[in-house]
Amino acid sequence: MQAAVYNADGREAGSVELSDSVFNIEPCQHAVYLDVRLILANRRQGTHKTKSRGEVSGTTRKPYRQKGTGNARAGHMRSPLMRHGGTIFGPEPRDYSFKINRKVKALARKSALTYKAQDNALTVVEDIRLADFKTKDLKSVLQKLSPNTKRVLIVTPENDVKLYKSASNLPGVEVLEARNLNTYAIMKAHRLVILKKAVDAIHAVLS
Repeated sequence: MQAAVYNADGREAGSVELSDSVFNIEPCQHAVYLDVRLILANRRQGTHKTKSRGEVSGTTRKPYRQKGTGNARAGHMRSPLMRHGGTIFGPEPRDYSFKINRKVKALARKSALTYKAQDNALTVVEDIRLADFKTKDLKSVLQKLSPNTKRVLIVTPENDVKLYKSASNLPGVEVLEARNLNTYAIMKAHRLVILKKAVDAIHAVLS
């Protein structure tokens, strides 16, 4: 499929061939769900912890005698029923990460790119060259390419320090190399701005 290529001023400057095997497949919604769930799960630290009745500080004596008080029977002061007692079935440290097949991950990324292409939420730009580390300059370019877009993902062919640093102060703008492109970042963005050279890099990774 053909896609228009724009320059940094927002004017059309040619076209580029987007591979149908990457940007125009039959999308698999379940693969996208699995990959997004995988990415978010792998980011969790899993360090949550509460103390059980055996871990809280306090005496183990009975608060009152077993019979004759009219109260329910009570074991000791660390009981979860008591103030400052332990927690019943509280969270424990655990590993949330899991794995999915490599082909499913690739299918998920292709499906996400296809969704963006179908929604006309994908812009190919010739290049974005910044003379210096200037957030204002990048903001001006993005206003011309995708005005009033809250979340933008810029895909570069390789690491661009000036572009990355300039985007770091722009809320909702993320910069990723083509080799690090992931399903969650694609689906989270309202618009993808892909540098022309990054198209070949995406094809190389996913074709």
